[in-house]
Amino acid sequence: MQPTLSRALRCLLGSKKRAAAVVAFWVLMAGLLAGVAPTLESVEDNASANLPPAASDSMKARDLIRAELPGQDAIPAIVVVRGEGDGAGAQAEEAVARISSALSGDARPEQVTGVISTATTPRAAAELVSEDRDTQLVIVPMTGSASDESFQDAVGEVRALAADRAGPAEVAVTGPAGIATDTVKVFSSGDKVMLLATILLVLFILLAIYRSPLMALVPLLAVGVAMRVAETTGALLAEAGLITVSSQTASIMTVLLFGVGTDYALIITARYREALLDEPDRPRAMRVAVRRTAESVLASASTIVLAMFALLAAVSPALRGFGPYLALGVAVMALVAFTFLPALILLLGNGVFWPGGVDKAAARSRGAGVWHRVAALVARAPVRVASVVIALLVAMSAGLLGYQESFNTLSGFRTATESERGQRLVQEEFGPGESAPSTVVVRAGEDLRTTTVPADVTAALAGADDVSRVDERPRFSEDGRTAFHEVVLDHDPYSSEALDAVGPLAKTARAATEAAGVQDATVLVGGETAQTADIRSALDRDTLIIVILVLVIVTAVLVLLLRSLLAPLYLVATLILSFLATLGATTFFTLTVLGDEGLGNRVTAYIFVFLVALGVDYNIFIMSRFKQELRTSPPAQAIGAALTRTGGVVSSAGLILAATFAVLMTQPIRELFQFGFAMAFGILLDTFVIRPLLVPALVRLLGDHALWPTRPAALREPSVPMRPAGRAVPDAASGRLLRAFTWIAVTEACTWAGLLIGMYFKYVPETTELGVRVFGALHGAAFVVYVLLTLLVALRLKWRLGRTTLLALLAAVPPFATVAFEIWARRTGRLPGPGAVGAAPDSPDMV
Repeated sequence: MQPTLSRALRCLLGSKKRAAAVVAFWVLMAGLLAGVAPTLESVEDNASANLPPAASDSMKARDLIRAELPGQDAIPAIVVVRGEGDGAGAQAEEAVARISSALSGDARPEQVTGVISTATTPRAAAELVSEDRDTQLVIVPMTGSASDESFQDAVGEVRALAADRAGPAEVAVTGPAGIATDTVKVFSSGDKVMLLATILLVLFILLAIYRSPLMALVPLLAVGVAMRVAETTGALLAEAGLITVSSQTASIMTVLLFGVGTDYALIITARYREALLDEPDRPRAMRVAVRRTAESVLASASTIVLAMFALLAAVSPALRGFGPYLALGVAVMALVAFTFLPALILLLGNGVFWPGGVDKAAARSRGAGVWHRVAALVARAPVRVASVVIALLVAMSAGLLGYQESFNTLSGFRTATESERGQRLVQEEFGPGESAPSTVVVRAGEDLRTTTVPADVTAALAGADDVSRVDERPRFSEDGRTAFHEVVLDHDPYSSEALDAVGPLAKTARAATEAAGVQDATVLVGGETAQTADIRSALDRDTLIIVILVLVIVTAVLVLLLRSLLAPLYLVATLILSFLATLGATTFFTLTVLGDEGLGNRVTAYIFVFLVALGVDYNIFIMSRFKQELRTSPPAQAIGAALTRTGGVVSSAGLILAATFAVLMTQPIRELFQFGFAMAFGILLDTFVIRPLLVPALVRLLGDHALWPTRPAALREPSVPMRPAGRAVPDAASGRLLRAFTWIAVTEACTWAGLLIGMYFKYVPETTELGVRVFGALHGAAFVVYVLLTLLVALRLKWRLGRTTLLALLAAVPPFATVAFEIWARRTGRLPGPGAVGAAPDSPDMV
């Protein structure tokens, strides 16, 4: 790879003319894409991100309602009218009559399809008038998509008409149409402020770091080019229907590219300044810098991109649509960092270091004195340092004792909205569940109007727990085979109590249907509460899968980068501790201190994916430098040198990344505020606690085994004595043997995990034994080769008996684990006994 990379770098950065061509290429590409692509706002999809999976019961119910009840695909706006003072009831009634007349006349918005109020539908007074008669509701069905600007304008017109006709009565427009419109407005109101705040904050920090105006502007220009290319490419892909982009995704993309882009710029320019100490030729020094940082930056970008693609395994649209656009942005940013950024620095020449000059810039690359003191502290007391840090992380994790989630969109606005005010009025005057009733759908193969099923289901639902009222007259489809029962819960429609009630509600209706003699009926629950309950179930499932996938991805990248099996384990362990501490601190701060009713329902998954994918960057940077320093120094000195050389640049990168995510706290959305706080806190924790203290302490304690099975001597330059006298010196064949041993060990571990997974699915009735047999064959072959290779390596490198025995015992873990798994499966009934038909074999060797 190195010769190919060197040739590519000479082609791109061999001279100022070539650098100018690279800069011109990126500028031209950004301009051309901007000319052909639609605006990102025009292709944003904010509706699907807040829906459950298409295959969920609530979505099936929604489709049935739209198919069997014409006109039910409209999005209702709810106008709440409350009279004031004496004669409040009459005042409200007069205001409702005027509002109904205005929304039924020719001046109404074309999206309004009708009006349901006491003035237009007197028989609905029982549901539209409060018990004290001071407050009334006006239901205004509206057609169109809530994400369209025309729909939002129509809601604005409804609000203006209602306010104009209300007179002295208090009026507010809420309901799904009002909530959706306010959500879009709240998101869009903070975008420009966020972008400007991000630019100014990053520029200020870069000026403090570089002490050069031009050098501070270079990373911002690189981020600007990457953002323009990513946004326009993403808009084209979204227009083609290949990806989805929401307002929330676009906001996070902005801070992500500023953070990641400046990180990569700091890493590359730091190595460039360091290379200038020994290489006066600027293009050659830049090529050395890019070549030496290529591995770590590529590993960092690959980790983030793969973690984003891991979100495709999710079934909830909110997570599934989140990854591809961000993966695209990071990939483009990495390409710009490797090409445009170094080319622009070369093109600017000496001016990029003004006013301090080249010598001062290069001298600062030696590392600040504070990092020498930190390295000395870790070297002097690694046990105490590691113990204190771990105790601190565990203490922060205690905040998880108060962990809870919130699915209430309105409570997540950190600014006053009309829909939230209207929702509060509805709950005060009509009850908490009236703002979003649920619909229980019963579909059978016969005309239900000729049976007692509708009455029985209505009676059963009315007597169910958590139910406030049930509409006594269910609606029917044209053929009578589908009945729709409107149910109002006595909880806030978005509370955990209401979400927990959805399942029992369906079970109650199903039991009543079966008791009435209809056995093949389909029972579904639709409405806002049911959809939110399905979103919660999907997110619970997705979070578990994403956690596993991201950890596997990060571990695999670290294994490939460090050529080690042990290092990825303790590095990933530090990431998990960092995540738990961050989530605990975020829970305590936002729930206990700020009084939020819970963490946003997607915040935990977002925090895990981004904190692990970005936090591992700093581990990658320090461990890559540690590996390079091992070529000329023993482990104790190598980790000290890695810490001092990367301390300044990594801490600066972490500070910028944390600052960019902290900008999200300016957004008036609970989810973005919590996510921004968590990312800023977690990145600072990684940058100033875990990376400079815990990781070096662990490496110091492990010594020669820090990169096991790779040994420090195998990494050293030929001119450096590789081993003390009297010990065997590994030759090239031994190095190949060690690499083969490592890959066989990885294969053994993977096939062992695969065998266990296959055995588990074997005991699910819908699956077959084919997968288990394939995994078993691979596992058996890897096990035999692993044992033989362990003995061969032990003989070749003259290992002692203790180490050989330990590795042999590790090789024996997989078959013993499969035996234990099979015993557990038999005892729990997942696997029939040996005498049963189709029973699995007794020994894992037979699987």
